[in-house]
Amino acid sequence: MRKFDVDSTAQFGYIHPLSMIIASNPHESIAQLGECRLIDRIGQWLGPVSPPSPEGIGDDCAVLEPPLSGKQIVTTDSISYGQHFDDSVSAKAAGAKLIKRNLSDIAAMGGTPGPAVLALLMGPDISILWLQHFFDGVREVCRQHDVHLVGGDISGLAPGNFSAVLTLTGTTATPRLRHTAGLGDHIYVTGTLGGSILQKHYAFEPRLAEGRWIAAQPECSAMMDLTDGLGKDLQALLPEACSAAIELTRMPISEDAQRLAQNNDVDPMKQAFCDGEDYELLFTIAADSECEAFERRWAAQFPNLPLSRIGTFIPKASQGVFMDASTNAALPWTHGFEHLKQ
Repeated sequence: MRKFDVDSTAQFGYIHPLSMIIASNPHESIAQLGECRLIDRIGQWLGPVSPPSPEGIGDDCAVLEPPLSGKQIVTTDSISYGQHFDDSVSAKAAGAKLIKRNLSDIAAMGGTPGPAVLALLMGPDISILWLQHFFDGVREVCRQHDVHLVGGDISGLAPGNFSAVLTLTGTTATPRLRHTAGLGDHIYVTGTLGGSILQKHYAFEPRLAEGRWIAAQPECSAMMDLTDGLGKDLQALLPEACSAAIELTRMPISEDAQRLAQNNDVDPMKQAFCDGEDYELLFTIAADSECEAFERRWAAQFPNLPLSRIGTFIPKASQGVFMDASTNAALPWTHGFEHLKQ
């Protein structure tokens, strides 16, 4: 999912004619390898994160053991050149972003990642060297989080195109869902929000440990990761017949959002609500919870990651979806990035 709101941060649309992703010499493109030799190269590039057959590459399917405990979860996400990254992002960072995007989904369910499969769709002119560095990023993040790439697929596209699609499995003892919050529940976000186009859209850490901890707390009533912008994503947690009363003074606006807002003459609060690709956790705890006690436990567990209580769910207001808790006025920032919509 592409995450940048077109009203606040531009989508990647301009492709530099001297892009590093395209081989400058045809003899340095993947067309010179062909599918079979390319698969061999990919296996070499992945190294220890690509187990041998039958647990990995080599058969029509990888043979996996079922999880010993908990529930199995699965997610899929993709990146495309010109949509999720451009020439300002290194090949290694692009590969890392693909894995981390999926890890963020696992974190949102309170899960631990498992094996993955990767599909590549690309033009014949993609640079071999660029693709090798892409897999450097894939391998590094997979090793960090003990993810094995056990197979996938390669398909051709028109020249100049590149997309990668990862399907990642996982397990969770306590899956946290989006639709299970209730009236009066307290709304929290981790980290800071907005301005991700400057760097955070690829330079982030998936909140896996934090997600597992939150999911294990009895107070937690719902959770998801922030990818399309708070203004859109928070609506997925709204209980039926509810609005969200937001404490604007508690909103954790990032320094990058402040910088973008100043340069573009935009309200930084809009950046925090409507920018995407924050990859933070958005969750709720039950209305009768002792918030201060919960926050003390968080601070003891994760002293270096801010946690912000930004509001509560209230009976549905006629004024709008999000309300300013101090003035009872409707807030205008109720959108984020949405594919296929202009």
